[in-house]
Amino acid sequence: MPKYDFIKKVLVIGSGPIQISMAGEFDYSGTQALKALKEEGVETVLVNSNIATIQTDPKMADKVYLLPTTAEFVEKVIEKERPDGILLGFGGQTALNCGFELYNRGVLEKYGVRVLGTSVESINITSDRQLFRRTMEENGIPVLPSEAVTNVEDALKVAERLGYPVIVRVAYNLGGRGGGVAYNQIELDEIVSRGIANSFIGQVLIEEYIGTYKQIEYEVVRDYYDNAVTVCNMENILGMRVHTGDNFVVSPSQTITNEEYHMLREASIKATRACKIVGECNVQLALDPNSQKYYVIEINPRLSRSSALASKATGYPLAYIAAKLALGYSLQEILNKVTNVTSSFFEPALDYVVVKVPRWDLAKFGQVDRRLRTQMKSVGEVMAIGRNFEEALQKAMRMLDVGLDGLSAEPEGETVEEIENMLAMPTDNILLHVVKALKMGFTVEKICQLTWIDKWFVEKIKNIVEIEERIRD
Repeated sequence: MPKYDFIKKVLVIGSGPIQISMAGEFDYSGTQALKALKEEGVETVLVNSNIATIQTDPKMADKVYLLPTTAEFVEKVIEKERPDGILLGFGGQTALNCGFELYNRGVLEKYGVRVLGTSVESINITSDRQLFRRTMEENGIPVLPSEAVTNVEDALKVAERLGYPVIVRVAYNLGGRGGGVAYNQIELDEIVSRGIANSFIGQVLIEEYIGTYKQIEYEVVRDYYDNAVTVCNMENILGMRVHTGDNFVVSPSQTITNEEYHMLREASIKATRACKIVGECNVQLALDPNSQKYYVIEINPRLSRSSALASKATGYPLAYIAAKLALGYSLQEILNKVTNVTSSFFEPALDYVVVKVPRWDLAKFGQVDRRLRTQMKSVGEVMAIGRNFEEALQKAMRMLDVGLDGLSAEPEGETVEEIENMLAMPTDNILLHVVKALKMGFTVEKICQLTWIDKWFVEKIKNIVEIEERIRD
């Protein structure tokens, strides 16, 4: 039986219809959670309007309600089913927002439904930009100079104080929708207006822009008893200037030192504890490439696209473990699914390299802006495993199924100025543009200067280009 014996029936909220930045990772996480609950003899009730998912199969949950994942409909299900607990972390931001609204309306208290895992208070801390900043500062965790606002006038004042460019982050939001980087007042007015409209609570954060910093992520697991481990760390090749969902990601990180790795790991665990996360979360950090200065950017108190990647990359079933922890188990009590002997209280060590490459379908839209920024545009991704970075990257590029034999491209009459512009304003073809630049005689240093990509990655891409030339000869 579960650690909490009172839990007999649990309601799981899904993510609803598949949209850009709301794809199969939530079906994966929800399915894993349902499996974990069934193992413990817990009756499961699922609310999800998307019939094209594995989790809505009648074999997965005891009862499935194909209803919109909104507070109005979920309240009716709660009234009928009277669950003992509810899981909010397995259906993306949709489930979090729905749970937060149910809490504010007093629905959960009225029917005696306990939020399992990360509490509503913790969800609010991580989702409310101003509250998150205050929590980090109170615990001695560095965050960027920023201020939360709810109107354009205040945003303009904050931007003047911080200095342009600034980044606009939207509260209670998924995939960076509505946010962006503003280089002047006109752009800020447009982005803030859009961001407030896309925010569940009408709030955006105006933050100092650090596009040149490295973007590092840690997947952290914590139980009710304050045991915590980092399951996976990942490095975003395009750095902070591009949303992690649109970024090329490598795990484990390749360009940070051992000292930096443990420094960021410690900060991630500290931030997770400060927010009182129970289960799994994704911590995003920015690291200055020229020093050890770093900032905690945000915490996602739920399963995400990065979580699904980390699970498959390490073999550590994050969603399954998170569901067990929500029932009251400690990390020591949950068996390692690989060995079935040791506990889940360990950190995986990889002797291989994992590369994630996003998949876009931007070519279908003639007038679309193909530039990659802080708002996510990809519709999916592929993951490849290799003994080295080059092998994994080549596999991933082939797996995109867009007609590529690997990371290969030939200059098509572009001038030097055109290539420079392509490198300075990254699009979905940025790595192919790096290849073209190398074949046109650009130095590694020049490419790094234009793209802000770490030299190590450009050198590895150059190695692929040189091997291609050798094979051709």
